[in-house]
Amino acid sequence: MDAPKPRRQLGLFDATMIVMGGIVGAGIFANPSEVAHRVHTPFLILGVWVLGGLIAMCGAFIWAELATRLPGTGGQYLYLREAYHPSVAFVYGWGLLLVTQTGGMAAVAVIFSSYFRALTSVIWGDSTIAALVLLALTGINCLGARIGSNVQSTLMLLKIAAITALVVLGVALGSGSLESGPLLREPVSFGLLKSIGGAMVPIAFAYGGWQTATFVAGEMRDARRDLSRGLLMGVAAVVVLYLAVNLACLRVLGPVGLDATTTPASDVMRIALGERGAQWIAAGIAISTLGFLSQSMLTAPRVYYAMARDGLFFESVGKLSPRSRAPVVAIVLQGVAATIIACSGTYGEILNFEVTVDFIFFGMTAASLFILRRRQIGSDTAIYHAPGHPFTTILFVLSCAGIVGSAIVASPANSAIALCIMLAALPVYYYWSRFKRAYS
Repeated sequence: MDAPKPRRQLGLFDATMIVMGGIVGAGIFANPSEVAHRVHTPFLILGVWVLGGLIAMCGAFIWAELATRLPGTGGQYLYLREAYHPSVAFVYGWGLLLVTQTGGMAAVAVIFSSYFRALTSVIWGDSTIAALVLLALTGINCLGARIGSNVQSTLMLLKIAAITALVVLGVALGSGSLESGPLLREPVSFGLLKSIGGAMVPIAFAYGGWQTATFVAGEMRDARRDLSRGLLMGVAAVVVLYLAVNLACLRVLGPVGLDATTTPASDVMRIALGERGAQWIAAGIAISTLGFLSQSMLTAPRVYYAMARDGLFFESVGKLSPRSRAPVVAIVLQGVAATIIACSGTYGEILNFEVTVDFIFFGMTAASLFILRRRQIGSDTAIYHAPGHPFTTILFVLSCAGIVGSAIVASPANSAIALCIMLAALPVYYYWSRFKRAYS
């Protein structure tokens, strides 16, 4: 498994678009109402989105330093392996393949299918359309990171255009006031804190995804410089977009109307431009979901590739195409797994406990910065240092713990299933390690 090596061909613009593409999916078009169900005043609604943005920026600071210390393929998998133990990294990769990545991709593919059928009136089922789009993106990304990144960047720019149109029309045509009524509507109490914690779960899901850009560090021309800058620029841009979307929704619908709907983006555009506006935003949501799928297909297979290179997965997954230098087997594996889940109809429950698994590893990865600094891994002259460390890092770790706790309280059964799937990786790791030693 010596050659060929990944081709370094991605720059700062690619990194920024990949970061934004990993965060912005369909959630921002629906999650403002999910948050308004839990907190009910403009101050709290915008406040929890600001809080989520601050936590995401702390995460970007941490991942930017980690990316400069270990600028290799695999990103978060690599950080966990070097800081803790290969078994921890294997559990992360296991969860990525079985829960957080392929399950999320399957669900988003079906969301795309529903909007695609509404726009085109085709008679195909959701599963058929989801399978076709997943397999098409699998084929595109097998052609190489350059082509996959170009498709991803184009879709991200279209997403930004759709969100910008939503914001401009909402702010220009909205007549609601953000200043009327009390700031909290209820006194500070445990119930209020519980509501804020509940609101942070969909916000955490909406802001998650910046870490996937680190998976393709091995294919960036200068990962130390471009990936760290791309993380900061991409996350900051998404925070601005998300706050602007919520501001537009509140201007048009008000907090009561936002709480009453499940399709805030469509309602805003329908009020602004009628049914044609609702169709336009439906097209924007379809493009947004497609962009998320494209980004996922580009980035996550690099983790399975890195696992195979470590001898913890099938050897064929760790091989690159001689022509495209892409991990074709890893890409196909992920595409087929996501397609099977999309066609089986079992993906819905997976999404409910995705946040639990994701934020356990977010917290562990952030804490790994303390270990890597103590071991002095990486050259200090080429390292971006996270601002405010250790305070910002501790804040992020505690925030992750709080979000996991909120997810467990909100859905204990699904969280228990998620933890069981995650821990099931340990005997698999033990078996694979013994198998590798026995035949090496």
